[in-house]
Amino acid sequence: MTMKKIPYIVAGFLLTIMILATSTYTVDQREHAIVFRLGEIVSIKKEPGLYFKTPLIENVRFFDNRILTLNVQEADRFITSEKKNVLVDSFIKWKIIDPAKYYVSVKGDEVQAERRISQTVNDGLRAEFGKRTIQNVVAGERSEIMEILTERADRDLRSLGIQILDVRLRRVDLPKEVSESVYQRMDAERKSVANELRSQGFAASEKIRADAEKQRDIIIAEAYKEAQKLKGDGDAKAAEIYANAYGKNPEFYAFYRSVEAYKNSFRDKSDIMVLDPSSDFLKYLRSSKKK
Repeated sequence: MTMKKIPYIVAGFLLTIMILATSTYTVDQREHAIVFRLGEIVSIKKEPGLYFKTPLIENVRFFDNRILTLNVQEADRFITSEKKNVLVDSFIKWKIIDPAKYYVSVKGDEVQAERRISQTVNDGLRAEFGKRTIQNVVAGERSEIMEILTERADRDLRSLGIQILDVRLRRVDLPKEVSESVYQRMDAERKSVANELRSQGFAASEKIRADAEKQRDIIIAEAYKEAQKLKGDGDAKAAEIYANAYGKNPEFYAFYRSVEAYKNSFRDKSDIMVLDPSSDFLKYLRSSKKK
């Protein structure tokens, strides 16, 4: 080997490396590859590995085969069946399942693909929200809406080589002006309910108070009736005793009554009574002096 041949050998070696480099490509497990020959799709490689292509004639484009996430940057407005606006914040999980369809439909442009996905999902949201009230959307039927949207969007976008795996509604809110209106209406309704409950409570308290007073009057009347009966029985018994006592010793009875009269008349030392000396009231005093 002469010195003159060394440059040719090196050049040949470099040329061989360049040919090998331009003749091979590697498909990663996270991607798909489309092989083009003069602009036409000739093959699709979905399995990872090392592949060969014709240099200068064939070229390769790679597409992600992982699950991708489309996050809506700003909440979109939708109108419910009540003609009320709601703000919806959502995200979408999607995947490229047919690289050839994907390339033909959106030129392999992810931005354009996400625009089509977003438009399809928004159309579905508009249709579903238009059938429901705010209460249905916020409270009870969110899961059902997400299932319907996922199924519909997946069916419509399969023609683009795209699979929609999930559509999620992260947040469903009312616009500020609608929120204030709803709050005011709810506040008015709560106040109305509170006033009604107060009215019912006042009516119930008045009824209870009236019943209590009625029961009190009945109890007092029954007690007074019983007391009067007992008093009458007592007075009758006392009168009977007095009569019996008077019948056995009228003079002692008259004396006892006089003593009781004196006692009641002279309760206080300052009491003064002016009597006729011949009055019956002093009869027993005069009789006691003679004895």
